Amino acid sequence: MYGGFGGIGTPPALTEGIVAKGVKDLILIGNDTGFPQIGIGPLVTLGRVAKVITSHIGSNPFAGKRMTEGSMEVVFYPQGTLAEKIRAGGVGLGGILVDVGVGTLMGEGRETVSVLGKTYLVEPALTAEVAIVHAKRADPYGNLVYDKSGRNFNPLVAMAGRITIAEADEIVPLGGLDPETIVTPGVFVDMVIPGKGVSWQWVWEKKHAAE
Repeated sequence: MYGGFGGIGTPPALTEGIVAKGVKDLILIGNDTGFPQIGIGPLVTLGRVAKVITSHIGSNPFAGKRMTEGSMEVVFYPQGTLAEKIRAGGVGLGGILVDVGVGTLMGEGRETVSVLGKTYLVEPALTAEVAIVHAKRADPYGNLVYDKSGRNFNPLVAMAGRITIAEADEIVPLGGLDPETIVTPGVFVDMVIPGKGVSWQWVWEKKHAAE
């Protein structure tokens, strides 16, 4: 499971490490599949992913190609549903109830419940063996502070991994974080590594350079 939204908030050093180790047949859970060389994208581009549970893949053409040819299974959820399934896993719930898909093809054969006269689909919670997240700052206990929109899925993902590894742009001494800015408490984090910044060029930077 990985944090990030279009690569923003996806831990670059940890992703590079997974690529370098040659890990394959991965099951990925995250908001999207990044771009071909941005975010989690390189793992998809290199064919290292067997299955991805996500909300969209449109920014990475290799994801669409592999899905179409049958070499990578893709399970789609609406973005809000995906976020809630991850959050539910992180806080120990068995699942959530959603009305999206009720009465449609997507709801056929699915478990349903009725609450106050309204029918809902039962969506099981999502957890992962390993969760990787990216933070702006961390302390040695694993308390995490995020950078603006880089926060996105990271706090949810951090809670939902059996082992959570955080990559931080800056690791400060204990007491170096303002408690009011801590979003993810260290109790959810098993390991912190120093980041080295992103190793890719953002799409908008390429456009700017061309202009």
